[in-house]
Amino acid sequence: MPRTIWSGAISFGLVSVPIHVVSATEDHSVRFHQVHLDDMARVRVRKYCEIEDRQVTQGEIGKGYELSKDTVIPVLDEELQQMPLPTAKAIELVAFMPAESIDPIRVGDGYYLQPDGQVAAKPYKLLAQALERSSKVAVAKFAWSGRERLGLLRVRDGVIVLHAMRWDDEIRDPSELALDAVELTDEEIVEAELLIDRLTRDELKGPEFTDRYTEAVEQLIEAKREGKEPAAGVEGEAPAGKVVDLMAALQESVAKARTARGEDATVHDMPKKTAAKKTAKKQPAKKAAAKKTTKARRSSA
Repeated sequence: MPRTIWSGAISFGLVSVPIHVVSATEDHSVRFHQVHLDDMARVRVRKYCEIEDRQVTQGEIGKGYELSKDTVIPVLDEELQQMPLPTAKAIELVAFMPAESIDPIRVGDGYYLQPDGQVAAKPYKLLAQALERSSKVAVAKFAWSGRERLGLLRVRDGVIVLHAMRWDDEIRDPSELALDAVELTDEEIVEAELLIDRLTRDELKGPEFTDRYTEAVEQLIEAKREGKEPAAGVEGEAPAGKVVDLMAALQESVAKARTARGEDATVHDMPKKTAAKKTAKKQPAKKAAAKKTTKARRSSA
């Protein structure tokens, strides 16, 4: 069972639900230490005072705000703890919204909220079921590490999940990355939609959703531990530096996706169908021109 990160209560109108916050995710990355390669000794970062030219202890270290290059204002932890913060021990629900109305770029790490004892079980379940039936998420305010944060509450398999969210002023404006005017044909868009359709999944399960890099690192460490030569890695296909024919690249991608799923890999040939339609539309114009010529000849006769 993961350890409790934070304890408090969910404030839901006049209802208070005591909860414990536990981590909802795990990090399985292989971690390394910095070592001196000559003797494999650990290389550590030491905290050093620039003015006194000596190493300092953790008890001598505090917070400081640099007002200017020559002026630093000290801020004590006790001063931060004494500041009025209504959400210091409560996750205050302030609004309910459809989940699709929240930009995913604002949503951060997730944490499970665990009811604190049997007394909290009933109001906890009430909030969870109300959220599920309404098909909405709750937007909340809470305080961690001395600052007030924005959060999102949703339900996953009957358990309430809290996601940290970013404030509006923490999201950068993407307008500076806007592309110049680009022209696309309907055929290219249709082929891209076909590729999306071929790569659509109902759930994130399968060999393509495994962490192959971590597995390779673990195999490398195991081979070196046993004194064996590490297995040679398989290089992936290098992406092309420049797409010469976008339509051909899309059609080839659709064919590969079909092959990967055991389907017929026949390339979808959209441009020819469109060309046939255009030719068919031009035929009535030729007939009209022929009628005009015949009429003119009759008039002159």
